[in-house]
Amino acid sequence: MRRKRARAEKIQAAKAAHIVDRSKDIGLVDGALQPYQPLSDDSVDQVIGAALELMRDTGVGFDPDPKVLDLFGKGGCQVSPQGLVKFPTELVRDAIRSTARSIKLWNRPGTEFITLDNHHTWFFSGMTCIKVYDEETGEPRDSTRADLVQITQLVDALQNIDGACVTCKIVEQSDIHGEIDEFTVLAEHTSKPLEFLCESPKTLDVVIEMAEVIRGGGDQLVAKPYFAHVVTPLPLYYAQIHTDQIIRAVNYGIPLIMGTIVLGGASAPITMAGCLVHSLATDLAALVLSHLVRPGSFCALGSDVSFMEAATGGMGGFSQMNLGDLAICQVMRSLDLPSATGIGGGSSARRFDEDAVWEISSNMMNAFYARPATCEYLGSLDEGITYSRHALAFCDELVGLLRKMWEGLVVDDETLARDLTREAGVRGNYLAHPHTARHCREEYWNARYYGANFPVSSGNVEDETLVERIEHDIWQTLENHTPDRLSDDILGQIRAIQKRFAAEHSVSD
Repeated sequence: MRRKRARAEKIQAAKAAHIVDRSKDIGLVDGALQPYQPLSDDSVDQVIGAALELMRDTGVGFDPDPKVLDLFGKGGCQVSPQGLVKFPTELVRDAIRSTARSIKLWNRPGTEFITLDNHHTWFFSGMTCIKVYDEETGEPRDSTRADLVQITQLVDALQNIDGACVTCKIVEQSDIHGEIDEFTVLAEHTSKPLEFLCESPKTLDVVIEMAEVIRGGGDQLVAKPYFAHVVTPLPLYYAQIHTDQIIRAVNYGIPLIMGTIVLGGASAPITMAGCLVHSLATDLAALVLSHLVRPGSFCALGSDVSFMEAATGGMGGFSQMNLGDLAICQVMRSLDLPSATGIGGGSSARRFDEDAVWEISSNMMNAFYARPATCEYLGSLDEGITYSRHALAFCDELVGLLRKMWEGLVVDDETLARDLTREAGVRGNYLAHPHTARHCREEYWNARYYGANFPVSSGNVEDETLVERIEHDIWQTLENHTPDRLSDDILGQIRAIQKRFAAEHSVSD
């Protein structure tokens, strides 16, 4: 046993000595394939101008926390005792200029990183569903810790998924202790970078302490951030639990991602432009707060534009939501900011069926055109209520397709093949030529699940449905993959932190 442990530590040390920048393997936005832009330059300026005007004249609401209102007051904002804050336009523009344009988000061992910026798109499993599909009945049921463990292990195994989030909640422990345990599950069962979100600032304090243990100290965590923290305020209003989380994250050097869901027709105007203005103003208020806490901090803006379905009152508007994503990403690029806006792998379908396949495929293709910094909803169905392992595996397949397409085309003498064409003539046969052998797989995407007309696809089984192909692949993947373990020492320290917190705080906390 000691020999095995020593060998594992030796291998880990060798890995740690070799830093891998995964960003180099991903197609860049500023290359040949430009993002789609649904807005004219003048329209972008109007949206930004209207958001700045809203912040200046109408303001954004905050819980009346003295430390927050004092920060805004010293920054030059007009602040009311009730928490209404009106932002001078120049302060907002100072915050935009100050904020970091990129940050490295590292894996658990600190050997690989991805770069959060407006040049790459990263795909995360997510987020915070409260149900999963029961393996026996196929019906939705409350999600458990065991579900989160299994899904996190699947995320770790899927090559195209870049990071893990809290895919499903530990519903039987829906309190601060459950939130802390959710981070523990992520840290223990995947070595990929993390996104984390919680309701209580106390949770974030404990999670930061755990991350410092994993990284080997506070300074090391600042140097190599292990997780990005997602904050989810209401449109044009920040509760104290959210401002506390923003301040804590910034003070500890944790990358911030804002994640407001603005519901047009309910919490914001029903029009696309009006919804965009509310979304941007909400995000920029957080950007100003992070700037006042520590200039130059990283804060990715990512409110998702959703719309009320007039007939039912639910969330609807597939075309509006996708167009809103495209527009927000364009606005963020015009400000030279990363956009954590990507509804990519989610679907409103009630289960993984034809409807889900269509909507997920369309949403993922939207990511191809929008180029958000992150897509976080991979695997979420039923408007974010129920998590699907099948949907996650299907998304992993589609990420592979997108990244193949993002590579673009190489155009040079070799690929133009003019000499070859002159040699072969007008009725030439290229089948047996070495040029064909050299290049026959360069633009090819080898699908795992789509397979009817792809002869080398591993999913090309005529008598199996898509769901059956994915099901077999999921179980084979889980059986053959073992995530890298946390050391017994670090895991013991994390457990001790949990026990100490549980002893200091009652379950009702």
